[in-house]
Amino acid sequence: MYLKDYYQILELEPSASLPEVKKAYRKLAKQYHPDKNNNDPYATALFTDIKEAYEMLSDPAKKEYYLQQRWYHQSTGNRKTQEVITPVTVLKQALELEQYVSKIDVFRMDKMGLQQYIMDLIPDTSIEKLHQFNEPDTIRQIVSILLHAIKPLPPIYTKDIFIQLKKLSDKDPVATEQLNIFIRQRQKKSHREKYSLVVIIILTIIISLFIYLLGR
Repeated sequence: MYLKDYYQILELEPSASLPEVKKAYRKLAKQYHPDKNNNDPYATALFTDIKEAYEMLSDPAKKEYYLQQRWYHQSTGNRKTQEVITPVTVLKQALELEQYVSKIDVFRMDKMGLQQYIMDLIPDTSIEKLHQFNEPDTIRQIVSILLHAIKPLPPIYTKDIFIQLKKLSDKDPVATEQLNIFIRQRQKKSHREKYSLVVIIILTIIISLFIYLLGR
């Protein structure tokens, strides 16, 4: 699971004092405020994270809780941190995931872990932010890459992922059709596998019965 690095967002070291946090916030908030960037969605996304980082690190109780999370996150060997949510950063993470999946043994894959990773990558909050950018081409790429990454997953693990992907592609007919085609193909494949299993069982019974009758 990803954890935001609020110190990195404010361009500070973890040892930064409260006055340093305030100074960094004022500087970055002024630089990335939507009003100064013609409401550019990338600047708005970064401004939102800057504000969130300041609220977390300037409140003693929130900061203590965050530092506990940060310590646990790092002590368990999970060094991944969540970047600002934009189509480009999510696309980057999707590409990293696809490359990782292509290198692992499908039969020894942590299927539940892969499912959870994707669910953490495109929760409802992230999807809402991605829709604000109005970048359908990038969204299509994200959908395409994630569909490729989940190919090894059995249907039981893809149901919730499909729900999130439908939300992500909801505003783009091309991405929606791409997703629907993939789902139909998966359903057909699943049906074929079920029928194949039934045929194998029936053939096994027939052959066993035939051998039994020959042996009498």
